[in-house]
Amino acid sequence: MRELNDIRKDIDAVDETILSAFERRIELSDQVAEYKRSKGLPVYDVEREKAKISALSDKVDSDFMKKGVRELFTDLMSLSKKKQYRLLSERADAPDGFIEVDHIDFSSSTVVFQGVEGAYSEEAMRTFFGDIGSSFNVGSFYEAMKALSDGRAGFAILPFENSRAGAVSENYDLICDFNLAIVGEQILPIRHTLLGQPGASLSDVRDVYSHPQALMQCSGFFREHPEISQHPLTNTAIAAKTVAESGDPAKAAIAGAINSKLYGLDVLADSIADDPDNKTRFVVLSRKKIYEKDANMISVEIELPDIEGALYRMLSHFSINDLNMHEIQSRPIPGRDWEYRFFIDFTGNLSNKAVQNAILGLREETQKLVVLGNYVSSRDLP
Repeated sequence: MRELNDIRKDIDAVDETILSAFERRIELSDQVAEYKRSKGLPVYDVEREKAKISALSDKVDSDFMKKGVRELFTDLMSLSKKKQYRLLSERADAPDGFIEVDHIDFSSSTVVFQGVEGAYSEEAMRTFFGDIGSSFNVGSFYEAMKALSDGRAGFAILPFENSRAGAVSENYDLICDFNLAIVGEQILPIRHTLLGQPGASLSDVRDVYSHPQALMQCSGFFREHPEISQHPLTNTAIAAKTVAESGDPAKAAIAGAINSKLYGLDVLADSIADDPDNKTRFVVLSRKKIYEKDANMISVEIELPDIEGALYRMLSHFSINDLNMHEIQSRPIPGRDWEYRFFIDFTGNLSNKAVQNAILGLREETQKLVVLGNYVSSRDLP
């Protein structure tokens, strides 16, 4: 039996040969990129890759070696494509028609939000915009985006995600339908209170009304009070208004404490959310595809082909370009059973070449990629 050190010396020699061949292959990839750029050809040639990997795997015998060859050359070709994307992105502009501006002027703007007076969306709006020109409210998320799309508002502010209950799925779908751009973000601490009729007590309550997300965020409260039934409404403030108009001590609402003054209700229980650090992320939407030069968060929508390793290859574009991915959500694609699109947030600016390189690669290797926005994040970033 050979000594281990002798075997390792041979491995080192083989590794040096592989390294030299790898460097040569990447050099050839540069030449391919220049040719494809001059001819307007795509980087990703699916059929050639399939044929080449199949031919190479046929040159070895064992099942292990066949799988190993497929994995090795799939990764090798992926790296080759990424180098080509990097060269091509050096001549690229910001994708999807986005325009960089020094600063977005939010003053004297008309802003639309969903709900009624006292809604968390209204609080998020006032926190983000401060002294705004004017605002108005609508009854649904669809109506808010429609008002923005029609030009009746300059901006819309809508909830996208809660730290406890997760994504507001409807809004992820609607932003794709309306082709709007995310231009801002506001994280709002959420403090849910149980509001009831003046003079009522918690023991009187049998029916609680609120937005479905708020009900989910207070699941512990309902486990402690199984006698209480839950009733979803379109907004927490609408729930408070509905309870106030009912005059029924058996009815209560989960909403912000400000609604007690607005609608003449008593606080029957305070801070009933499961998570004391409960927060909701709101996004600010615009018809204009613009981003501030200091923007540091990018949101994209991606649809993947139904092929082996598609998700892995998508994620690799972020790692090789040193881009920090903060979030990924999946949503069913309407009208296409068991197919999904992904919503991804990652740090970066659309003017950055690493970002443009990643987006170029993702656009070629996915069925669809849409940049939803580039904005200044209010999250605590590393």
